[in-house]
Amino acid sequence: MINLSFIPFAFSQVATPGPANMAMMATGARFGFRAALPFVAGVILGKQLIIWPIGYGIMEVASQVPLLFEILKFLSALYIIWLAWRVANMRLSSGEPSVDAPGFWSGLLVHPLNPKAWAMILVGFTNFVESDNATFYATLYIAASLLIIQIICHPIWTLFGDHIAKFIIGKKYERFFMWFLALVTVIFVLMALFA
Repeated sequence: MINLSFIPFAFSQVATPGPANMAMMATGARFGFRAALPFVAGVILGKQLIIWPIGYGIMEVASQVPLLFEILKFLSALYIIWLAWRVANMRLSSGEPSVDAPGFWSGLLVHPLNPKAWAMILVGFTNFVESDNATFYATLYIAASLLIIQIICHPIWTLFGDHIAKFIIGKKYERFFMWFLALVTVIFVLMALFA
């Protein structure tokens, strides 16, 4: 059985600050929404490049070594909690923009090189999917859920990049906002572990 609480967990991960969202925010702020769209499309599709191999590998291991699946479940949850701690203590910054707007191929590489994306997908399989689920359907569920959430969230980060920067960066409530995002992440991880 697939745990439907993966959707709010995935939303909390995709919507919160991380390398991909910070890159899209910076790109949107520097080059504008339309110029950033090829980059955003690449980022969205790039996650699909790692979901399917992870899904097939993890589900195969789960069927043969259930104890290893349980160990991975707790290790991946600990890593996400550690990332949440880093989010809580990070401050938004648009960074130093490049001269040209990054394109589709640059975006395609973001998630395969992003440890947060790998950890989130691993948590999805180890915490929200039962080890006896059919690999194809479990992977399709994770992939489709993340694709839809990314299509919603990533353009928002890009479109409002400049506005987010103006209203949050350097303000006294930025710290509380980041702690809130981290807390939401931890709550969903704990719900998944002990559901």
